[in-house]
Amino acid sequence: MKEDKYLDGVVNLCKAIDIAIESFQKYPPKIWDDKTTNHFINLYKEWKEERLNAELKFRNISSLKYDYLNVFTIFQESAGDGVNYFWNKIKEHNLPYKRENKLGKILKRQKIKNDKEYDFLIDVMIPYKQEGIISDDEIVLLSKYIGDFEERSKK
Repeated sequence: MKEDKYLDGVVNLCKAIDIAIESFQKYPPKIWDDKTTNHFINLYKEWKEERLNAELKFRNISSLKYDYLNVFTIFQESAGDGVNYFWNKIKEHNLPYKRENKLGKILKRQKIKNDKEYDFLIDVMIPYKQEGIISDDEIVLLSKYIGDFEERSKK
């Protein structure tokens, strides 16, 4: 049973990697040059090969979760045509992955709960503002949440 769950996970992840590569090829982020785009395509190809040929000790759900993080981080924390294409294809292929709206959760909760959310906000706040994903009012709120989190972290 565990083996079947693992194998299903590998098949689904490999399909997601293929979609990611296709996304990079069709809609590379505007800030990437050809060298960067090719680097990411090659990196995703390597991740796929490594997962398909994983050593026996790494053929488990725990190891697979690390690969999920690698593959999906850019698509969870970015925006644009390539990201939208990726998530539409994931849905079209009925793959068991969902886009997590971390920013929406933080805004709804009105606070940052941990270092991961803090790092996420620091990384995406300015690009999201530049891309029009968040407003000036939301920038003010998020800046307050960052300050509050930094204060709590000092204690």
